[in-house]
Amino acid sequence: MANSASPDGAGAAGTHEEGAGRRDFLFLAGGAFGAFATGASLWPLLDSLNPARDTLAASTTEVDLAPIEQGQAITVKWRGSPVFIRRRTQKEIAEAKAVDPDDLPDPQTDEQRFGSGAREQWLVVVGVCTHLGCIPLGQKGTDNKGEYGGWFCPCHGSHYDISGRIRKGPAPRNLPVPPYTITAENKLIIGKEQPDGGQGGKTA
Repeated sequence: MANSASPDGAGAAGTHEEGAGRRDFLFLAGGAFGAFATGASLWPLLDSLNPARDTLAASTTEVDLAPIEQGQAITVKWRGSPVFIRRRTQKEIAEAKAVDPDDLPDPQTDEQRFGSGAREQWLVVVGVCTHLGCIPLGQKGTDNKGEYGGWFCPCHGSHYDISGRIRKGPAPRNLPVPPYTITAENKLIIGKEQPDGGQGGKTA
C-alpha cells in the first residue's frame, strides 16, 4: 500500500515543478516584453528632446557679404538679437589697431576680435549694450556714433569704438563677438564656430 502511493506523489511533484517552470518562463518573457514596450513608448519622448533640424538651422544666420560696400553697415537677426555687420575702411581698421588695449576697460586687441589679413575688414558684433541691454546707435549714417566713431547707447551714455570696444560710460564689457565663419564664397555664417575655434576673420 505504501509503495503504491509513491509513484502518485512523484508524479504530482513533477507536475508542480513543470508548472512552476512554466510560470517562471512566462514571468520572464512578460517582463522582457514590458521593458521593450516601455522603451519603445519612451523613445518618441526622448527623441523629441533632441534639437529638430529646423531648430538647428534657425541657430545660424547666413549673410551674403558681396553687396556690402566699404563703410557700409547692416543689421541682421541671430537667435532673436540684432547683429551689427560692418565692412570697415582701411582708415577704420588702422584706428582700431592703434588703440593700446591696456587703456581699455575691457582689454582686447582688434585682431583678437576679428582676426587679421583680408577678413579683418568685417566687424561682426551682437548689437546689445552690455550695460542694460539697450540697442546702441551707430548703424545709420545719420546716427550719433559717440566720441569714438563706433556706437553710442543714449540710455546711459556708453561709447563704443569702431572695434565695438567699450571706451566710455557704464557698460562693463565690449560688444560681444558671436561665433561666426566667413566662407570661401564670401558668405558669413553667424552661429558657426571657426574650424580652429578662434574668433572671426578666417576662411572656412
